[in-house]
Amino acid sequence: MDTDAYLARIGYAGPREPSLEVLRALHEAHLFAVPFETLSIHSGETIRLDEDWLFDKLVVRRRGGFCYELNGGFAALLDSLGFRVQRLAARVYKPDGELGIPFDHMALRVDLDEPWLADVGFGDCFFRPLRLGTEELQRDEFHEYRIAPNGDALDIVEHRAGREPKPQYRLELDARELADFEPGCAHHQSSPESPFTRRAVCSILRRTGRVTVSGRSMIFTTHSGAKVTFPLPDDGAARDNVRVHFGIDLDVKFER
Repeated sequence: MDTDAYLARIGYAGPREPSLEVLRALHEAHLFAVPFETLSIHSGETIRLDEDWLFDKLVVRRRGGFCYELNGGFAALLDSLGFRVQRLAARVYKPDGELGIPFDHMALRVDLDEPWLADVGFGDCFFRPLRLGTEELQRDEFHEYRIAPNGDALDIVEHRAGREPKPQYRLELDARELADFEPGCAHHQSSPESPFTRRAVCSILRRTGRVTVSGRSMIFTTHSGAKVTFPLPDDGAARDNVRVHFGIDLDVKFER
């Protein structure tokens, strides 16, 4: 791991000791610098859960990725800085309330004086790490979240003004290895049941909200949830917007 290169990639030049202040700053910097994107799935590139490969993609090629890649890379960065990190498996709640497949998502437990939940790979999720040892509402800069026990797991529940609380994913508490997520990663690259195979997505957090290309649509979403969508006429227009807004130039088929 070239720690200096990774920190430069996310535009971070602050302290490096394993502290809560540094964890929060790194988490924020990663979200604002590295997009959530599924472009590899739609451009013929096979995603590999190997730390050297992830570093090359995220840092050298200045790409983004989905949860296994983003949190896999972030875990390696935190580990190189002396943080105590565990990879945790989660199952994502579908719109109908059903749970996704085992190892549907990867999140991170970071142990400082107490355990914290970090996640730079879910897309529109919490802005700062959440304290794992409390059921109280926790507010980041934009929204509120509650970590609710559910049997031997934890539900990560989002609270937004004017909306019913929405569980985002169910988090398991056993530490996992990167290789444990390979079946889930393969599923999301190939299965028609995966939302990632249906259309290409590229999205990043900005101070004003979120900028997203989803299929042949350009979407600007404020932190309050207001959304403006512009249709894009073809894949060429979608590729142009990904190049302009994300600095990524790939031959991608955006919708199947």
